[in-house]
Order: sequence, then structure tokens, then C-alpha cells
Amino acid sequence: MKNYLFLLVAILAEIIATSALKASDGFTRAVPSVVTVIGYGVAFYFLSLTLRTIPVGIAYALWSGIGIVLIALIGHFVFHQRLDLPALLGILMIVGGVLVINLFSRASGH
Repeated sequence: MKNYLFLLVAILAEIIATSALKASDGFTRAVPSVVTVIGYGVAFYFLSLTLRTIPVGIAYALWSGIGIVLIALIGHFVFHQRLDLPALLGILMIVGGVLVINLFSRASGH
């Protein structure tokens, strides 16, 4: 269970870093740029810890899938980026894939 906590920290750090990357305006704003670099460092460190026990394909699928969904929501609500129907359907498929991995796959390291 600790490894999934590490994965959650990696996901949250990546979401913060990606949001700060958008706010950095091409690394022209200092504070968001520093948050981006530190956030990605934390994300990759904690992702590396999860790979001790969770298979790399499963860890990366969860990390990227959950990250995509949350970043799309942040983009919509914080940066006012619109999501069209195909984007929403794609996000729903990603959520479905994450649920299938966690609920039904024996490869996920439960």
C-alpha cells in the first residue's frame, strides 16, 4: 500500500509541476519555473520508488492516466481551456482504463 502512496505523491507532484509549467510562460517567470523543476524532480523520485514493486507498465499507465485527467480538469477550471466532446470521451476512456487496471488486473501489484 505504501507504494501506491508513493505513486499518488508522484502524480500530485507532476500535476503541480505541469500546472506551474503552463504558468511559467515559457520559463520567463521565475517562481513558476522553479516550482516546475522541483515538482518534476519530486515526481520522478517518487515514481522511481513505486517501480520497486509495481510493474513499470502499470505504474506508468496509472501515473499518466490519472495525470491526464487531472491536468485536463485543471486546464478547464483554472486556465479556462475548453474541452470538446471527443476530448471528454477520451478522458472517460482513460478513467475506464485506470479503473480496469485497478479493479481487475492481477499485474497491478495488489
